Amino acid sequence: MAPNISAYDSHSTLVYCGANSPPSHRITRMAKVLGFMVLLALSALICEAAMFKPISDSHRSAALELFTPTHGSFSSLEETYEALRTFEVLGIEKQPDIRAASCASVVDTLSSSSSALNDLFQALRVNGILKCELNKKALAGIAPRLKDAVNNAISLLDYYYSVGSLVLVKGLSSIVELHLESADSVFRAIKAFGQSDGRWRYSSNNPESSTYAAGIALESLAGIISLASSEIDQSLIICILPHIYLHWQISMVKNDISNLFDGLEKYDDGAYYFDEKLVDGRGHQCPLSASSAVVRGVTAFAAVSTEKLNLPGDKILGLARFLLGAGVPGNAKDLYYQIDALASLENNRVSIPLVLSLPASVLSLTRKNQLKVNVNTVLGSAAPSLTVKLKQIFSSGSKDASVIDQDLKFDHKNAVHYLDALPKDIDVGSYIFSFEVFLHDSDHKTIYATGGRTKVPIYITGAIKVDNAEIAVLDNDIGNVETQKKLDFAGENAISLSANHLQKLRLSFQLTSPLGHAFKPHQAFLKLRHESKVDHIFVVGNSGKQFEIILDFLGLVEKFFYLSGRYDIQLTVGDAVMENSFLQPLGSVELDLPEPPEKAARPPPQAVDPSSRFGPKAEIAHVFRVPEKRPPRDLSYAFLALVLLPFLGFLVGLLRLHVNLKNFPTASGPAMFAILFHLLIAAVLSLYVLFWSQWNLFQTLRALGFLGIFLLFVGHRTLSHLASTSAKLKSA
Repeated sequence: MAPNISAYDSHSTLVYCGANSPPSHRITRMAKVLGFMVLLALSALICEAAMFKPISDSHRSAALELFTPTHGSFSSLEETYEALRTFEVLGIEKQPDIRAASCASVVDTLSSSSSALNDLFQALRVNGILKCELNKKALAGIAPRLKDAVNNAISLLDYYYSVGSLVLVKGLSSIVELHLESADSVFRAIKAFGQSDGRWRYSSNNPESSTYAAGIALESLAGIISLASSEIDQSLIICILPHIYLHWQISMVKNDISNLFDGLEKYDDGAYYFDEKLVDGRGHQCPLSASSAVVRGVTAFAAVSTEKLNLPGDKILGLARFLLGAGVPGNAKDLYYQIDALASLENNRVSIPLVLSLPASVLSLTRKNQLKVNVNTVLGSAAPSLTVKLKQIFSSGSKDASVIDQDLKFDHKNAVHYLDALPKDIDVGSYIFSFEVFLHDSDHKTIYATGGRTKVPIYITGAIKVDNAEIAVLDNDIGNVETQKKLDFAGENAISLSANHLQKLRLSFQLTSPLGHAFKPHQAFLKLRHESKVDHIFVVGNSGKQFEIILDFLGLVEKFFYLSGRYDIQLTVGDAVMENSFLQPLGSVELDLPEPPEKAARPPPQAVDPSSRFGPKAEIAHVFRVPEKRPPRDLSYAFLALVLLPFLGFLVGLLRLHVNLKNFPTASGPAMFAILFHLLIAAVLSLYVLFWSQWNLFQTLRALGFLGIFLLFVGHRTLSHLASTSAKLKSA
């Protein structure tokens, strides 16, 4: 069977933060094909070409799995907002019902005068999605407190939480209307944390700058602009706040953002990301969180600025590729970072990235699959009117390219671009297709980022023709064919050969591609397995179309450990693009090898089957000893009578000694305990009878423990009463 490479993820980057993960590393995950040699052959292609796909149902399934509330709520308001925001962006309708618990937590947080700034910020963000029923009076009282927090802030995070909270409160226009009168001084305070490279510090006491801090600083600055009083005259703003409004947005912030983007890291596949090296009180920020913060900050600032930010479209598209290249993150925090940043890129005033992807990167010549291309936004929305052109096709292992320059047709019903048929000279193999997107409307060129040419790895599969397959036993001296048989790899083979150590075994066949070219698979192995389970594997070499291997048994006797007997023959031919790859038994050969010398190597011990070592053991059935034969009944009764004779003698002795019950307690309480004491003693004696007749030791001990507790209690009370009575009589 052909290997399953249809699910091959040509680009999936591990950029997840984790608690103790290293700063940044990128690992390309390849699908399992037929072996390590396939990975080596494909690695050169994947370094320069990768395929990025928009958000899919896999992200929605992951969101429902990762964001799972406990008892109807999440552990914190921050986690609640991240879950709600992720569900909102992904359009998940069937989400956990957390409204009641979350709104109750929001109301409690906003009503409390001791709530921290971070908690107020998260509560307002959660309310922005759930639209909880808030107390107007309590909400109006928050605004002065937040303004005081802005004026008294000493760190970037203080500004971020307080300014962000004010923006959210202002968004509730039906309840509260507010403006930030000290926007100029607040701006200057935040700008003081900025660095020349575009990064920001968290506080004036911390000399280290951070890319993540730059993202939240830009969000804070965007909030300040939106909170600036609209009643202030524009000319006055330019005079008093030259770097806050128009001139500031053009000269300072735009320059800071440009410097920040100059520090972008780049991968060979065109993905850009922001690295983070600072480890502070907020913990380590990985490239995913740092890139997400900058994307949110830049898009938020662009939304409130009066002029468009002139950032290179290829870098915006590169950031989108980096975020999409993360695949489906494995933890909730990373998924939120990815989805929130992509939502910011989906509709922004900087540049909207368009992602070119293929529904299938594996095309079959046998089934005559069409080449189909999708162009969407990062969240999968439809792209504007455009044309996709196939420019070049690069063959694996070759730097030469076929110049195609062909427009793909557009299927309006399915919203997909397609090519009717592949170029006639395309044979099976791995290729890199180079596409270019052309927007029809010239105005869209300033709105959307297409990124120039996009290289995508594509695999062309087909059925490989196997001809002239035969196996033969040759005479070792002159090479004459002693036995020769034809092989049919399309059916079953059960040949039976015999040879000795002076002969050779030859296997030969030809492989031809669908276009008649010589085909060299990544794997062609011949395996001989002795009846003692000792395997010997040989690589089948080729010259053009012809594959041939000759085994000289005279030179292989030591490798075969001088083991004579039956050897099963198995041929393996496989490749990632070979649809009819096979692993087929050919039959067997009976080898007659010489006796081993004294110091000859012995076969290695065979591996122990793990299932036999760790699997279920055989059930142990315990066999109890057969009870001994009982004596006759008459003899047993006679023995019982002999046992009872001492008891009768005991009773007679009591009568002769004139025993009486004068000391038995007469009061109701002590009398009851005395009666219970004697009854419990009788019950203990009855246990001996039950142990002898029916019960085992464990049953008897369990009953004895239960009776013993009560016997100890009532016996103590009875004997205490008798001792007290005796003491009174002696004193009298």
